[in-house]
Amino acid sequence: MKKNVGSMDTIIRVVIAIALAAVAFMMDVGRTGQIVLLAAAAIALLTGIVGFCPLYRLIGVRTCKLKQG
Repeated sequence: MKKNVGSMDTIIRVVIAIALAAVAFMMDVGRTGQIVLLAAAAIALLTGIVGFCPLYRLIGVRTCKLKQG
């Protein structure tokens, strides 16, 4: 897996994951709503930490800088 998520994108994904998890626990969104929000938070956090987003690969997006050699 080649990295396709840049540092700013990683920060944004982690912040979004924290916000989604907070909403899931603090708001009354129902059981299904909590599961959906926590799943989305987990995906955002995981792709941010790993640095690879499968959706970016499918659509050809890359937010990290290319290493020049």
